[in-house]
Amino acid sequence: MSDTNPVWKVTKPFLTGSLSGSIATCCIQPMDMIKVRIQVAAAEGKPTNPITIGAQIVKTDGPMALYSGLSAGLTRQVIYTGARLGLYDTFTDMVKTPGQAMPLYKTAGCALAAGGLAAVVGNPADLALIRMQTDSMLPKEQRAGYRHAGHAMSSILKNEGAVGLLKGAAPTSVRAMGLNLGMLGGNTVAKDFLSSTCGMDQKSNACVFGASAIAGFFASAFSLPFDFVKTQMQKQKPDAQGNVPFKSSLDCAGKMLAEGGPLRFYAGFPTYYFRIAPHAMITLIAQDQVKKMWSAMGL
Repeated sequence: MSDTNPVWKVTKPFLTGSLSGSIATCCIQPMDMIKVRIQVAAAEGKPTNPITIGAQIVKTDGPMALYSGLSAGLTRQVIYTGARLGLYDTFTDMVKTPGQAMPLYKTAGCALAAGGLAAVVGNPADLALIRMQTDSMLPKEQRAGYRHAGHAMSSILKNEGAVGLLKGAAPTSVRAMGLNLGMLGGNTVAKDFLSSTCGMDQKSNACVFGASAIAGFFASAFSLPFDFVKTQMQKQKPDAQGNVPFKSSLDCAGKMLAEGGPLRFYAGFPTYYFRIAPHAMITLIAQDQVKKMWSAMGL
């Protein structure tokens, strides 16, 4: 099997993305858990110190609670990251001119399209992850006690219908577009910059690491406001009368802005950065290594 095999040629970018994202998630899951708890606490006006929140999670539920939702996280990476990295590689292969750096508008367009499409496909797993990470914050009588990602998604489907699995899809999609623009678009632009300005070989470890570090920062800065709104939308559940706090993403954003100002959307930025930037870096570095592995295997 090689790139001459049409099935492998189509599936390889998506499998590469799934493996890369899964490796990164296994490393970063505790940071993601604390990040979600910070965003929920910020919306409720509670303390948002990451060390305090992390210690409280361990004290209340044990160290393994930091890996709550890992099954959903891995499911999400297989679907979502596999799709966004795979689609980005597919789109860039379609529009690039061999031997020439892609124009910024093409890079941005590919990143935005790949992120938006992948987010819609991966939303059920992303929703399950949020629900699993915030379940223990609810009163005992309201906890669902999700056992794994499949249980979380089936519970949402049973209680809220098929549409429930797409709750938060709009902010998730916009957040993914911002994340992809910073991460994948930033990575491509950074590699071109380091190659043309610093004379680095784009395939060298130094260039891969440097570009991924730059991309990690932009991915964090571009996506956090959307991620904050996404978390608020996905954690909300109907009350006894069937009402929810926010009618839409815009309604949520407007209420959050009125309550806390623009900085409310950047609650927990240090934790978010230390979650997103390493995840982006590990994903991009792992992607590079997986691609080298395919080449070494003759695939």
